[in-house]
Amino acid sequence: MKVTPPIHRKLWLNAILKTLALLTLLIAAAWLSSRYHAQTDLTAHHNNTLSPVSIKVLQKLSAPIQIHVLISEPTLRQQIADLLARYQRVKPSISIDYSDPKAHPELSKKYHLSPIGAIVVEYQGKHEKITYLDENSLTNALLQLANRQDIYLSFLTGHGERSLEGQANFDLGLFGAELQKRGIHPQSLNLAETGAIPDNSSLLVLTEPGIALLPAEMQHITHYLQQGGNLLLLTDPERRFLRPLLHDLGLKKPGGQLLSPQSSLYGVDNPSFIVISQYPPHPVTTAFKDMTLFPGVAVLQNTESSEYNLRTLLASDPQAWLESSPATANSQFDADSQDQMGPLDFAYSLTRTLKTGQQQRIIVIGDGDFLSNAYLNNVGNLELGLRIVQWLTHNDTFIDIPARDSVGKTLHFNDLTLGLISTFFLILLPVTFLLCGFYIWRKRKRN
Repeated sequence: MKVTPPIHRKLWLNAILKTLALLTLLIAAAWLSSRYHAQTDLTAHHNNTLSPVSIKVLQKLSAPIQIHVLISEPTLRQQIADLLARYQRVKPSISIDYSDPKAHPELSKKYHLSPIGAIVVEYQGKHEKITYLDENSLTNALLQLANRQDIYLSFLTGHGERSLEGQANFDLGLFGAELQKRGIHPQSLNLAETGAIPDNSSLLVLTEPGIALLPAEMQHITHYLQQGGNLLLLTDPERRFLRPLLHDLGLKKPGGQLLSPQSSLYGVDNPSFIVISQYPPHPVTTAFKDMTLFPGVAVLQNTESSEYNLRTLLASDPQAWLESSPATANSQFDADSQDQMGPLDFAYSLTRTLKTGQQQRIIVIGDGDFLSNAYLNNVGNLELGLRIVQWLTHNDTFIDIPARDSVGKTLHFNDLTLGLISTFFLILLPVTFLLCGFYIWRKRKRN
């Protein structure tokens, strides 16, 4: 057919119209893709999407969620961004910002960050800090923030205990301020004045007194425990006034002080400073990765005569020992003395089920300094203290999201199959391409 000018113009116009139609479709598809999102996870266990549990938690959170990524390492930031993107796909309103804590030291001070940084999740004016981020830890942080209610704690005073409002190195003023930020209201309790432990108290906190408690005060505390009250008891090596209460709980505190040569590996020259980096399995330390520092630790032992279920919460390293004589900078383990070699327990959790079906919870720790103003901001001390209070007040709703391992990442072939595949791709396929090329070349040459 001869292409005349009218036919040429018609073909040219038809091509322009088709091109415009195609461009219109592409622009419309791009606009729709910016307004609406769709994705399909083809992995065997849906590793690139959130679990139904996490989606359900996000759907229940109506207030704005802010996530502050306070980490400077670029590769780690990218891994975190990939995980947070899954949460934003479910809830696009989540606000995420990235900051370098090294360039903003005020952030490190505000959130008590370790050298590697952390992720801070804020919701309804409260926040949770995450040092090890995965779907399990982030979803549970959101769940904790959503379920958090006002809680009241009673700190016993009047006998030379650590002051909740005090600013001295020995006191707990900084810890009390951190509790207030999280909707946990600490209140001082002088039993000689009140004559009873307040009914609204979710937890009684006892630190070692400087003088013995009055018999009537001990009776109030005993009655409180018999009624199922929760207790945090912080004892110290040099004081003995809480020994009767420890005995009632099924614990004893032998004489001496815990020492460890391992402290020097972390830059601590004092062997009486115990550094803990590994923790026995316990709800308090689930996914807890930070080190903690305990200055001046008393060893605790189970008397095996308790009505409670005792469980080790903190233990020393195997190289630590209980020094039976007065500790000095040159103290060494003496096998011929009453020294005891580690690992040695210095914190226990105690639980029992009450007639009401509720669980009574008690934690006893052989050191009160780790929460004091002088040492609270060392590595993970604050985080551990907050976890202890949350567990003792039953504010520990925790969802276990099973890890979803990818399958099918590796193909296994026998020798025959590998031989056939190699022959096909390395010999037959290249030869076929060469023959086809030669045939096409010969045909064109003849024409």
